[in-house]
Amino acid sequence: MHAFVTRVLTPALLSVGLALGGCSTNPGSGPLTDDVNNHVQTASAPAYELVPINPATVNILHTHEPKGLAGAFTDKRPPASIVFGIGDVVSVTIFEAAAGGLFIPAEAGVRPGNFVTIPDQSVDNDGFITVPYAGQVKAAGLTAVQIQRSVVEKIANRAIEPQVVVAMASQRTQLISVLGEVNSPARYPASAAGAKDKVLDAITRAGGIKGQGFETWVMLERAGKRATVPFENLVMSPENNIYVRPDDSIYVYREQQKFLAFGASGQSGEFNFDAWRINLGEAVGKAGGLLDGQADPAAVFLYRREPREVAAQLGIDVSKYTTETIPVIFSVNFRDPGGFFLATKVMMKNQDILYVSNSRNVEVTKFLTFLRVIMATGSDAVNLSNDALIFRNNIKLAP
Repeated sequence: MHAFVTRVLTPALLSVGLALGGCSTNPGSGPLTDDVNNHVQTASAPAYELVPINPATVNILHTHEPKGLAGAFTDKRPPASIVFGIGDVVSVTIFEAAAGGLFIPAEAGVRPGNFVTIPDQSVDNDGFITVPYAGQVKAAGLTAVQIQRSVVEKIANRAIEPQVVVAMASQRTQLISVLGEVNSPARYPASAAGAKDKVLDAITRAGGIKGQGFETWVMLERAGKRATVPFENLVMSPENNIYVRPDDSIYVYREQQKFLAFGASGQSGEFNFDAWRINLGEAVGKAGGLLDGQADPAAVFLYRREPREVAAQLGIDVSKYTTETIPVIFSVNFRDPGGFFLATKVMMKNQDILYVSNSRNVEVTKFLTFLRVIMATGSDAVNLSNDALIFRNNIKLAP
């Protein structure tokens, strides 16, 4: 009886097991290599493009790495001279060559100096200040030298060889703001002398950053335009440490960059960069490398979204997509010794997904294990049936 049932059940169970194995019902941590390569996907999943990592791909990705502040603000010139604005407080001092003139009385010998200082005044809403005997003088949008010349021209026919000194008593426009994760958030005036402060100088004025450089980001806003760069990039790439200009706002914040790892890597989960940038090879190492008895070294995948411009240069037909970014899966072959060199040239981005597929042998092993469980279950059923039959026979033979 046992042999008969086994002969009957074994082919049937094998057929069922093969069918189940062919339908990829084995447990797993992600898609099989062939599923990725053949674009196997469900109706609810977004379409994606598969791009192999090769020297051409590396060059394209390198060319389109974020350019930071230097790429967003291309004017590399130092800031121009500071001009006065509405609300600034102006100090005006007028000198005459001799006493008895317009501002210095004849008995000036009893007073020190041959000058008079006009009380400080703010630039009014129309952009003017008032100077005695000169009337309203345009100040908004002009430098101190330009205001001085204007005052001299207006009083030249009445004063004795006048000379004028205009100074900023209190600067309330043309300010630079530094806020966020700095030790002393500040809003300070840009120097009227045209000081050439750069972004790092401005952050230093605010007491420096609070956190680690690799987790700190700097956003510069200028004339309605924004650009963001890692703090360490300002130090490592001096071209991004650009000049600050009046009315600039610098916002410093902390955000640790992360990537996710799944599949046959040494560890799965979320991993911090702990640096301002890392490459694909370093990311694989952070995730524990590849499991020797499980991973397929030829099937290491990097999931991310690329801008349409980059996707087009990678050879992707972007006309199929309506989104601004295209889902791309990059594949690298670590079975090829050169694959490790390529991996060190591909920079990771925040929220990238690293996936290592199982080897085909692992899937076969899973199937055989599953088959053995089914056959063992069938054998147990046969043994139980035989035991029940023997028990019934023994009951009948009992006296």
